[in-house]
Amino acid sequence: MSRSSTAKGKTRKLEATLRAFALSYPEASEEFPWGHLAVKVRGKAFLFMGTQENELSFSVKLPESRESALLFPFTEPTGYGLGASGWVTSTLKPGTAAPIQLLKSWIGESYRAVAPRKLAAGLVPGAKGAREK
Repeated sequence: MSRSSTAKGKTRKLEATLRAFALSYPEASEEFPWGHLAVKVRGKAFLFMGTQENELSFSVKLPESRESALLFPFTEPTGYGLGASGWVTSTLKPGTAAPIQLLKSWIGESYRAVAPRKLAAGLVPGAKGAREK
């Protein structure tokens, strides 16, 4: 197996893991605007994700941890004016050590930031989506 196909396989596996995690939240659903994945709760996006080449890029809304998230070399404020509203984009290139638990915590924070209060109220901060209350 070539180095490129190994990197692509790891990227796809990480993408699938994060997608499944995001979809585990109450009332989470997916759409594909612009050819990229958008995971939404009641019509409001809390995760945008896509791959290009061997890179995985995803954006989440981080009202609490935005500043600390931006300290990582693989993050930046999201474009299109969303960065000013607390959105952060991570671009994971081949060879980047993906801190999966941290990425999941960001997805959870983003869900809680956009979900209606009743849905988010039963979730424990940092919990694993719909499975923990």
